[in-house]
Amino acid sequence: MEVASHSILCYKQSRLPSTSSLLPLFTQKGLTIGCSPRRRPILGKLSNSACLSVLCIPRKPVGISWCDIDAKEEFVRPYNDVRLHNQHKSSRLTVVHCGLVETGTPDEALPEVNMVSKVRGLCFYAITAFNAIYLFALMVVAHPFVLLLDRYRRRAQFFIAKIWATFAVTPFLNIKFEGLENLPPPDVPAVYVSNHQSFLDIYVLLTIGRPYKFISKTSIFLIPIIGWAMFLLGVIPLKRMDSKSQLECLKRCIYLLKKGSSVFFFPEGTRSKDGKLGDFKKGAFSLAAKTNVPVVPITLIGTGKIMPVGKEGILNTGPVKVVIHKPIEGTDTETLRRESRNIIAEALNCQG
Repeated sequence: MEVASHSILCYKQSRLPSTSSLLPLFTQKGLTIGCSPRRRPILGKLSNSACLSVLCIPRKPVGISWCDIDAKEEFVRPYNDVRLHNQHKSSRLTVVHCGLVETGTPDEALPEVNMVSKVRGLCFYAITAFNAIYLFALMVVAHPFVLLLDRYRRRAQFFIAKIWATFAVTPFLNIKFEGLENLPPPDVPAVYVSNHQSFLDIYVLLTIGRPYKFISKTSIFLIPIIGWAMFLLGVIPLKRMDSKSQLECLKRCIYLLKKGSSVFFFPEGTRSKDGKLGDFKKGAFSLAAKTNVPVVPITLIGTGKIMPVGKEGILNTGPVKVVIHKPIEGTDTETLRRESRNIIAEALNCQG
């Protein structure tokens, strides 16, 4: 791919020197009088009374070169329509034309999606949908008993969700867990935080088997079966740009933590498009400080490459690693936020 950019400088002068007088000066400065191979010496609408001349300043080529054209040979050609002298004393315009050449490589274009990845993506969603149908029916049957016996943690519902997520990802992903011993007991409330790289993150986190409540956009609850299952799990709805909804979300989280349930946050607020760790918002750590519960940092590695942001229809191959770090306790929001981010950032850097 070749992109040629042109800069034009026009200035007035009462008289122009002759070609013979300009040529030695340009030769001494390393310049050439002529025009580019595109033969477009005039790049603007100029008045008929103006006398036009073109000065092409060649740059060092990058992949594709410009042709230097001899001044005497070029200026005698009729299509240039260039006259350096005029008997009239009207104002003249001189156009200085600089040809700048830049080249691109095919690597700069978006890579073509592999057909195998598309097929894997279709199979993944087909298996997910098939398992969701009968497992959702099981959740509906169990839900009255869950509300009576375990209203806040809903461990039975999360066990079904773990089975669903495991069936969905096992044929396609090789997940390795590190630090499972750092998980608090299931009946101990905690604030779990993690980096967010992909749509697959929820599936991977459900396979851990802890009954933590996620926070999700209200629009997701409208998705058939998936959204309904989220409602049965007790997932907390949130309207991102609604301050009232945000306040209700925080109140709900505090209430659940006091009742012995755990909550899960993606403190970046959204998925990372380039895999880099973003800034952490203070909400999750403020909750942990106020309720005096530990913060459990979790690092997800590899999910962003397997299902990149904006390409949820494909499923690439590759390893996935889940690193569960030791819980952090404290009552200072900023300290909890900073330490959690540093721990996750260090784990990501260690993986390259």
